[in-house]
Amino acid sequence: MAYITLDTRKLKSNFNYLDSLFKKHNIQWTVVSKMLSGNKMYLTELLKLDIKQVSDSRVSNLRTIKSINPEIETLYIKPPAKRSVANVVKYADISMNTEIETIKLLSKEAQKQNKIHKIIIMIELGELREGIMGEDFIDFYAQVFNLKNIEVVGVGANLSCLYGVLPNHDKLIQLSLYEQLIEAKFSKQIPYVSGGSSVTIPLIFQKLLPKGINHFRVGETLFLGTDVYNNTTLKKMNPDVFMLYSEIIELSEKPMVPTGEMGTNVDGLTFEFDQKDIGTTRYRAIIDLGLLDVDYEHLQPVDESVSFVGASSDMLVIDLGTNQSGYKVGDLLHFRMDYMGALRIINSRYIEKRLKD
Repeated sequence: MAYITLDTRKLKSNFNYLDSLFKKHNIQWTVVSKMLSGNKMYLTELLKLDIKQVSDSRVSNLRTIKSINPEIETLYIKPPAKRSVANVVKYADISMNTEIETIKLLSKEAQKQNKIHKIIIMIELGELREGIMGEDFIDFYAQVFNLKNIEVVGVGANLSCLYGVLPNHDKLIQLSLYEQLIEAKFSKQIPYVSGGSSVTIPLIFQKLLPKGINHFRVGETLFLGTDVYNNTTLKKMNPDVFMLYSEIIELSEKPMVPTGEMGTNVDGLTFEFDQKDIGTTRYRAIIDLGLLDVDYEHLQPVDESVSFVGASSDMLVIDLGTNQSGYKVGDLLHFRMDYMGALRIINSRYIEKRLKD
């Protein structure tokens, strides 16, 4: 059975590095836990760290977080669905919002639950995902400030997640100016300018981060050590907090070119083969992972002599070349994962989750 491990020592090392970096620059940050897919064992290990605030995009995950540590501050990081308002108020201390009608519902529910619900209002900076348009934000804030049991604690923006619009100094200055305008217009203090994410971290090193940006939302860099801006690994960070292991369940020397009339495979793909490969053979292995669990484009074999041939719903086919490493049935192949690979693997209920100290 395939399994994934979380290395608690390397996770702690990554956390301490980022926490020190942010404190040095007077930045508060929230750990984005959605990669853990609500896994209670992994969340328990995460919450052993000196974390002040945890954020997630699933209310059920926030419920699990609160069951582990009721005192930790939680942040719901996408605009709430109207049908989820009651649970958002119950399990999220803060939510990110873009719709006035939804915030009105949050206000009514917060009154019902006798709570003050905090919100960060997201502003559109060009990524065209969530966010109110700049020309609307003054009127929007004017309405929100009159709602009972609602406290506006921040302005925020999302970049790079949909179209890959990168954060830069000018974009983040713009966000800071929105916050200053709101404070001046309404004589209100806005604690958070939440313009930072994993992709924004390199701006700190380049000294391009405006001083007004004081809140980061970070998941990928914590768990994978990724420099998202430059698609590399940050120095002093561990890229292998998570490792995937999958067992070889068949190993044979087989032809490189299939025989028979060709159609499409289970993934709807068609294949063409080089005629010069007809008659040649390679060692092929089948491992106990499939497209149901992960797309192999998001996996990187630790053994660089290993490559992927193809996949079906429950099995991945591996090219071992001449099998110089001497693999045999029952051996484990090791894989690193990118963000989407780890996200899908951890979310798969068919993959065993383990800890590594």
